[in-house]
Amino acid sequence: MSKQEKSLNEKLKELDKKVEWFYSDDFELEEAVKNYKEAAELAKEIEDDLKKLKNEIEILAEDFSK
Repeated sequence: MSKQEKSLNEKLKELDKKVEWFYSDDFELEEAVKNYKEAAELAKEIEDDLKKLKNEIEILAEDFSK
């Protein structure tokens, strides 16, 4: 099963919802560890995406400076 790649914006929105869950009335201690792990993995994906974007921007900036 192939999962469709989400955009950075979609990932940020999803992470925001996961963080909001911890402050909501839906919070359950039993689900906290699972949701924390999912949020941490999503944050790592976002960090990786931002690093890739930074590298692309630096390459473009270098090309334009020539």
